[in-house]
Amino acid sequence: MPWFLVLEHCMNAAVRAVVRMGIYTGAKVYFIYEGYQGMVDGGSNIVEAGWESVSSILQVGGTIIGSARCKAFRTREGRLKAALNLVQLGITNVCVIGGDGSLTGANIFREEWSGLLEELARDGKISTEAVKKHGYLNVVGMVGSIDNDFCGTDMTIGTDSALHRIIEVIDAIMTTAQSHQRTFVLEVMGRHCGYLALVSALACGADWVFLPESPPEEGWEENMCIKLSENRARKKRLNIIIVAEGAIDTQNKPITSEKIKELVVKQLGYDTRVTILGHVQRGGTPSAFDRILASRMGVEAVIALLEATPEIPACVVSLNGNHAVRLPLMECVQMTQDVQKAMDEGRFKDAVKLRGRSFEGNLKTYKRLAIKLPDDQIPKTNCNVAVINVGAPAAGMNAAVRSAVRVGIAEGHKMFAIYDGFDGFAKGHIKEIGWGDVGGWTGQGGSILGTKRTLPGKYLAQIAEQIRVHNINALLIIGGFEAFHSALVMAKARDSHEEYCIPVCVVAATLSNNVPGTDFSIGCDTSINTVVETCDRIKQSASGTKRRVFIIETMGGYCGYLANMGGLAAGADAAYIFEEPFDIRDLQSNVEHLTEKMKTTIQRGLVLRNESCSENYTTDFIYQLYSEEGKGVFDCRKNVLGHMQQGGAPSPFDRNFGTKISARAMEWITAKLKESPGKGKFVTDDSICLLGIRKRNLLFQPVTELKKETDFEHRIPNEQWWLKLRPLMKILAKYKASYDVSDAGQLEPVRPQRGTQEEPADI
Repeated sequence: MPWFLVLEHCMNAAVRAVVRMGIYTGAKVYFIYEGYQGMVDGGSNIVEAGWESVSSILQVGGTIIGSARCKAFRTREGRLKAALNLVQLGITNVCVIGGDGSLTGANIFREEWSGLLEELARDGKISTEAVKKHGYLNVVGMVGSIDNDFCGTDMTIGTDSALHRIIEVIDAIMTTAQSHQRTFVLEVMGRHCGYLALVSALACGADWVFLPESPPEEGWEENMCIKLSENRARKKRLNIIIVAEGAIDTQNKPITSEKIKELVVKQLGYDTRVTILGHVQRGGTPSAFDRILASRMGVEAVIALLEATPEIPACVVSLNGNHAVRLPLMECVQMTQDVQKAMDEGRFKDAVKLRGRSFEGNLKTYKRLAIKLPDDQIPKTNCNVAVINVGAPAAGMNAAVRSAVRVGIAEGHKMFAIYDGFDGFAKGHIKEIGWGDVGGWTGQGGSILGTKRTLPGKYLAQIAEQIRVHNINALLIIGGFEAFHSALVMAKARDSHEEYCIPVCVVAATLSNNVPGTDFSIGCDTSINTVVETCDRIKQSASGTKRRVFIIETMGGYCGYLANMGGLAAGADAAYIFEEPFDIRDLQSNVEHLTEKMKTTIQRGLVLRNESCSENYTTDFIYQLYSEEGKGVFDCRKNVLGHMQQGGAPSPFDRNFGTKISARAMEWITAKLKESPGKGKFVTDDSICLLGIRKRNLLFQPVTELKKETDFEHRIPNEQWWLKLRPLMKILAKYKASYDVSDAGQLEPVRPQRGTQEEPADI
């Protein structure tokens, strides 16, 4: 039996996912243009969508079906018209993407549905059979909002793209401010929610941030000026102040960017400029994270509609850590409204708590990293903690080092930087590093400390000597697979060298995302964005020539994460990876699929290949095979992306993720050192751990346990979470594939259950 979907107020990647997944399941899918206004007006505003209707829209910002505020839908008369328009087309499943207003409207519509149909039948506009046949309406929501102002989800669709726009501006401002020694006041969107301001402040190391949920304390004017002048005294050539447009003081009075500028000029005499970003934040190309999130949520929304019954309340599909969950829609809306109520009543601590753990965690981390207490107010631990980078450089490593150094100093430790990996460690390239030494590091790519792939094995005695000489009590290793492997070598070396009996924490940082024990590594988001931006440009170049297929080779060693997720975000036709063996029959099937595609209006193809996916089916081989088999139908081009995937400024996600996970690692090190005060030896497995995100939890896992989960020959984990998303890429590219819905969630409470031992992950 066919079932139907409509869409309102959508972001394009989500539109594409819902339409194609809907068609894949045998549904008839309709677009509703111009939001609820189109639903009320009906006619040409409600149009059946086909597979090709959503081609070439992944890289387009905004929404191809339009969105509009609708006064009529707020009235029963308006909703009556909307119900008539839907019933006439047999539509009883609605997928809504929007903010709390759109979602509340959808829920009211759902609750009134049977009453609206009975009224339409009484007026003779529909038959009694139609009332029976379409007796109830299913509603599933997805949250599309750049402000990330909806409670119940860690990240709303559109937020990451808005952060990209903000960080691009901040990076550009930083260069001009450095040369002119200026103060910049940057106003970002967020009338009722300070998420964008907070995360961009965290991602660029801003001197001060103003948020609606957490107004500055009385006397903030003087405190801010002292902070700015202290930073100038430390030879910092620029000051950045970030203001959410809805920033207020404790009396609920607005704090404007102009007011802040006047204060700085009057009190300090600094050359100060205001930049208001405005609607720049809403535009531009969606980021890779947003495309993948929207695709995952869109597919989950279709599955939720398939499983919906009249008894199950309307739900909203949300992100919890790295896990898609379903939450009761109205509970989330209520919680979102409770935040505003708390702010109006001056209960700002409650407002921060209600915003959720992601917001609360960001605020706590920002405060720790931005404000240094005077030395005499920090209780000293007399512990020396060292930080080292290992493996290939990854964007976001420097943000992680900065965070570790500052949190370590705030915890009372003496922090040491080890330069040039374990080579440098063995040679004694170790220096104490201070709070000011890591200023301005968050936005810099590569590794400022220097990094090498060398493992500690051949230098065990020399490194043990350096640990003794510098009296190092704990070590934080930030790096890729080599960092994990090095920790294992150090664990084994404890038997022969007692110097290695110290707490060691590994934080994964590699573009390959091939470290066991974590769903994400610092640096992989920046690399995926590079892959996706390149694919977008290549696809655009093909739009003029037509009938062209591009073969693109990505990095990643034997790990297919970049090829698979890059393919999902760029709308690829196929992605060849080591984890899923393929043969000549698969290649032939892909060529046939592309030959069929060339008969449609979408006359171009995109194929990604992981660099080590096959010894014999090389990029050249695949290129030559496609060229030969596609003769007369399409021509071929190949592109090897190479080390451009390793360079560039870190993405907002990598800056934020690196900062937060590294801060948490330092807190763990402090807790371990407190367990054994003095010069106690650490010999248990749980004193050498890797910190990672797994689904919805943040876990410290002993590296000796993770060893069992690792394929050392190919340097990848035995099981990888993203392989479950592989069928998603195939389905959206029109291949037959079975999608595993065993993870598809039941409806969960919005507020987490008390008494659980797990530490929730925070994306």
